[in-house]
Amino acid sequence: MSRILTARIERFAVRGAFVIARGAKTHVDVVVAEVADGAHTGRGEGTPIYYRGDDVEQALAAIEAQRDAVAGGATRADLLTTMPSGAARNALDAALWDLEAKISGAAVWQTLGLPKPQPMLTAYTISLGEPGAMEAAARAAKGRELLKLKISGEGDVERVAAVRRGAPDARLIVDANEAWGAQDIERLAHALDAHRVELIEQPVPAGQDHLLDHVRSPIPLCADESCHDRSNLGSLIGRYRFINIKLDKAGGLTEAWALASAAKQRGLGLMTGCMLSTSLGIAPAFPVAMLSQFADLDGPLLIEDRAGGMRFEGSDVWPPERELWG
Repeated sequence: MSRILTARIERFAVRGAFVIARGAKTHVDVVVAEVADGAHTGRGEGTPIYYRGDDVEQALAAIEAQRDAVAGGATRADLLTTMPSGAARNALDAALWDLEAKISGAAVWQTLGLPKPQPMLTAYTISLGEPGAMEAAARAAKGRELLKLKISGEGDVERVAAVRRGAPDARLIVDANEAWGAQDIERLAHALDAHRVELIEQPVPAGQDHLLDHVRSPIPLCADESCHDRSNLGSLIGRYRFINIKLDKAGGLTEAWALASAAKQRGLGLMTGCMLSTSLGIAPAFPVAMLSQFADLDGPLLIEDRAGGMRFEGSDVWPPERELWG
């Protein structure tokens, strides 16, 4: 029996509001792909990368355009050449991984040659706000070991200082979301170093990475919006010490796994992140996170997750169950 591809759009409410330098979100729309062979069904989810102009309608159409190819036996490797990176390919790539795991009986981590997954530390996001609001949010989350702060340029030192007051023992990462292009990056980095910040994500706009050429930061810089797949690595060397791998940017686990390997060979550290997504979207990122020094897989904690989602306990996220994915 040939494989049957179906796809749909689903909407999930954000818990409260998710605020970053580019704006606030109260819900997230995801695209879900399912590939069935008559005996098994593989599922995958993707979240469109809004800052690239992607949306769920485009993603849905891109998946549906692959219906004949999937029925004809298109592989994950084929998708790397027939679809661009993004949420659509991520959802379909994940569905094929899931289907392959169910057919073979081997978990994805086994196929990738990884040790049995264990619970891992994940960052927990503190949304952008006034210092007092961020301090209160940090105090409410101070039992979490690793906090990731959304910042925006002006007033960031005060925001980080406030969070440090609210959570004096937490480890801190900051994410500028491209907002420091007009800032004195080196001065800000030294100021944040005093508050024991461990990583600064994407200080400058994507495509303006040359602004980092003469920056000597005491805190490692991590490329996020500037790093989507392997084609971006050349422009990052010497400017960043880490990259943030997200499956929606890479276009699925297949490319993300190759990107992680290539980045490590170039001496770059790894962070595995996520868009706002449910546990179905997070689960395929877990193998890449097992290779990473930092994991930021808290997407399901920030929204009303789907039933039967991944287990979050304390500061840790637990490996996905086989019935959830792969």
